[in-house]
Amino acid sequence: MLDHSGSPSALHYPVLTWYDVNKRVLPWREPGAGAWAVMVSEFMLQQTPVNRVLPAYQRWLERWPTPADLAAEAPGEAVRAWDRLGYPRRALRLHAAAQAIVERHGGEVPDDHAALLALPGVGTYTAAAIASFAFGQRHAVVDTNVRRVLARSLTGVAQPSISPTAADQRLAVSALPDDESTAARWAVASMELGALVCTARTPHCADCPIQSRCAWVLAGSPPYDGPPRKGQTYEGTDRQARGRLLAVLRNASAPVPKQALDACWPDAVQRERALDGLVADGLVEPLAHSNYRLPT
Repeated sequence: MLDHSGSPSALHYPVLTWYDVNKRVLPWREPGAGAWAVMVSEFMLQQTPVNRVLPAYQRWLERWPTPADLAAEAPGEAVRAWDRLGYPRRALRLHAAAQAIVERHGGEVPDDHAALLALPGVGTYTAAAIASFAFGQRHAVVDTNVRRVLARSLTGVAQPSISPTAADQRLAVSALPDDESTAARWAVASMELGALVCTARTPHCADCPIQSRCAWVLAGSPPYDGPPRKGQTYEGTDRQARGRLLAVLRNASAPVPKQALDACWPDAVQRERALDGLVADGLVEPLAHSNYRLPT
């Protein structure tokens, strides 16, 4: 029976029905994609939009269709293949996770939530996402999109807190359907609703399947009144300097002399700081005679 109250369960049917009609066709959602494909997508999608992930994801799976294929390569090859996705430490962590899957789980991504959490680079969100999306389990999968959908629809505020909180997790758990398979569908459907309709800056409330039940809409869509939400800058930052240095190393088939790295970024102090950070993060290996390479 459909719940017409203001409880979380009243959201399930309209959101799931909307998702069945409006969901994007994405390769990691295909029935035969498998747990490794889901895992790769989750690593790549952290802080990176789908349109940028798709080409890199497809190349990655063509080259490394299993964890064992990736684990057999040098970690620097993972960094090279990561290309311009940003936050390249994710590539090292995915490589380390692939090695752990081979060593601990016979090369198969584990379906146990605790075993997923124990893998390198897999935190609370990623473990829940893999367990839910790949294995159909009941977990609260709480990303920024889900936090925003639940904040608006259940608590009546325009935006969730800037950083995830324990209260966000509790709210997401309270909204989970009881049935395991329905909960897994709800996890991806609520995320998709946040990505396509209940967006941060210009929500498309007229197209929302839960508009009539949304606490924020029913309250008159009050504006956000919390701390300023500053957008991330990139131009001229250490992140950009690191990216330039890594691009030189990715494009090289042999160790790169320091002079070539010096030529890619004009600010010497910032460049040295960025290079030191890359070495400290394990993304770059210093060699004799002031040469550098991706990690082997």
